Amino acid sequence: MPDLLDRAAVRLDAVAADRDDAIRQCGRTLLDVGAVDATYVEAMVERERSISTYVGEGVAIPHGTLAGKDAVRHDALCVLRFPGGVDWDGNHVVLCVGIAAKGDGHVRLLSELAQILLDPDKARALRETTDVDEVLRLLQPDAEEVTQ
Repeated sequence: MPDLLDRAAVRLDAVAADRDDAIRQCGRTLLDVGAVDATYVEAMVERERSISTYVGEGVAIPHGTLAGKDAVRHDALCVLRFPGGVDWDGNHVVLCVGIAAKGDGHVRLLSELAQILLDPDKARALRETTDVDEVLRLLQPDAEEVTQ
């Protein structure tokens, strides 16, 4: 996964007024690193209106709708940490991992992210870290997992 995550797409001191603001910040971050066209930002908000991307433990994984895939230039992730938290339909979110993927790439990315986020130590470290290098390290699959 590290190839998918540009250092410039990691922001660890973000502040959002609400859920949609947090999602738009994720979308703009993906736009800033050249992964998506501007229309993808609203496709991410639209996805959230149809089904929540909150996955538990203070983490959300916003991504675009199927129609928004045309706006994806290349697969990418962004990581935004909201130390003050964001109300996500009654849930407290401190970490958003935004996803942009062409084709069915999001399925693989979601699966890889789930494996990382299911590790309570890694998930906690991602929620708490203030170090970009730590984020990059935590989002790398373990060497033994890659060979399986």
